[in-house]
Amino acid sequence: MNIAIDGPAGSGKSTIAKIAAGRLKFIYVDTGAMYRALALYCIRAGVDISKEEEVRKVLPDIHIRIAYDEDGQQVYLNGENVSGLIRTEQVSASTSKVSAYPCVRAKLLDLQRNLAKENDVIMDGRDIGTNILPDAELKIYLTASVKERAGRRYKELLEKGEEVSLGQIEEEISQRDYQDKNRETAPLRQAEDAVYLDTTGLTIQQVSDKVCRLALGRMKEWK
Repeated sequence: MNIAIDGPAGSGKSTIAKIAAGRLKFIYVDTGAMYRALALYCIRAGVDISKEEEVRKVLPDIHIRIAYDEDGQQVYLNGENVSGLIRTEQVSASTSKVSAYPCVRAKLLDLQRNLAKENDVIMDGRDIGTNILPDAELKIYLTASVKERAGRRYKELLEKGEEVSLGQIEEEISQRDYQDKNRETAPLRQAEDAVYLDTTGLTIQQVSDKVCRLALGRMKEWK
C-alpha cells in the first residue's frame, strides 16, 4: 500500500510522515532528501545551478542510494552517507532550483517508484500524488500558513544555534512556494482525490493522529 503526502515547504510533511510510518509499520521515503543530495553534489562541484544544461552534464556522475537502519532512512551520495549534511539553508535553496529541472526529476523517478512497488510506503514531496504515485491508495495534501511554517523553521534553526531572521525566512518560504507552484515540470498542486489537511495551529500529535486515522480507514477499504 502507498500513501502520498504532498505540500509546500515547512508544512510538516517529513515529520508527520516519519511518525505515521512508524505507527503504521510502513517505510518512510523522504523524496526531498534525494533532491537535496543531488543539490549538495552540485554545490560541492561548483556547478552553476541556474543553468539546467550545467546540471544535466554532471547527472551521470551522481549516484544516490536509499538505505534503512535502526535510525530510519539514510541517504548515500556516491557511497557517502550525507543524511546529516543536506539540511542547511544553502542546500535548501539549491534544491528548490535543481528539482524544477525535468532531467533531475527523471533521474530520481525510477528510484522512487521502485521503492513504492516493493514496499508499503509513506512518501512525501511536492508531486507524489500527482506524478510519482498517481495510483496511491491514500493521498494527503498537507499545508499551513506561511507565518506558521516560517515560525516552525525559525524555531528549528534557533535550536541549532544559527542566527536567522524570521522575516527573511518568511520571504524565502513565500518565494519557494511560488517557484514550486509555477515550475513547468511537476508543479506543486493538490491532487483531485487528495485529502486537504491544514496544520496551522495543530500540534504534531494532532496531525499525526489525523493522518493515521485516514490511513487505517483506507487500509480497511483497500483490503
